[in-house]
Amino acid sequence: MQPQSPFFREAGAGPGVVCLHSNASSSNQWRALLESFATRYHVLAADSLGAGRSPAWPTGRVVSLHDEVALLEPVFARAGAPFALVGHSYGAAVALLAALAQPRRVRALALYEPTLFALLDAEAPPPNAADGIRATVAQAAAALDAGDPERAAEHFIDYWMGQGSWARMPAPRQAPIAASVANLRGWAAALLDEPTPLAAFAALQVPVLYMLGTDSPASSRGVARLLTGALPQVEVVEFEGLGHMGPITHPERVNAVIMRFLERH
Repeated sequence: MQPQSPFFREAGAGPGVVCLHSNASSSNQWRALLESFATRYHVLAADSLGAGRSPAWPTGRVVSLHDEVALLEPVFARAGAPFALVGHSYGAAVALLAALAQPRRVRALALYEPTLFALLDAEAPPPNAADGIRATVAQAAAALDAGDPERAAEHFIDYWMGQGSWARMPAPRQAPIAASVANLRGWAAALLDEPTPLAAFAALQVPVLYMLGTDSPASSRGVARLLTGALPQVEVVEFEGLGHMGPITHPERVNAVIMRFLERH
């Protein structure tokens, strides 16, 4: 169990909407959504383990996505039931497991490329679509072991955003990302070792908006292929020209689609 509480941002009044961020990020990534949605919704954006102002990543034990769900319980309770979940990448994976755990308290899910890589390995052992992220984690972990967190962050960011993205990023943005990648092995283990089978998601009777980008890596698009085929109430939106970090690079496009979805659910 997680004895501490997460940090979360909060605004607005109305039906609850809980937003969960990607790795190497924080609740701040949802700032634009929080500000625009607060006119109609009670929006809560939480920091995950080791991110922003939430409790540090636990040491000395394996952390699972279920630990992230447990950490978020005070946020879910404050949102009131039923609430909607908005998630990106790692946060979208956490959102899916939260909905599986208590589907009656979740009225809708808006997900941008959940990174449940274990589903790819369960379908077929490597080599498979998860090879790229596995290689990236290995390269970044080697850089961390060599005492070079900036190089580790470069491997991670360039995989998700394209070659040279780290070098083009302003130094003030690089610093918190380089600090956060210390948890990279833990993120990878939580996503690659998650035991929930694909069949479990086929039983999730909750409306799901599943968003992905045409320019995203094979790993997240491979997960999308599996989940969109399994989720029984799924609406798929593919953004032309966007990559895995679409909610951060193009928040106005992504948030507009989320808003329209929530208006119907």
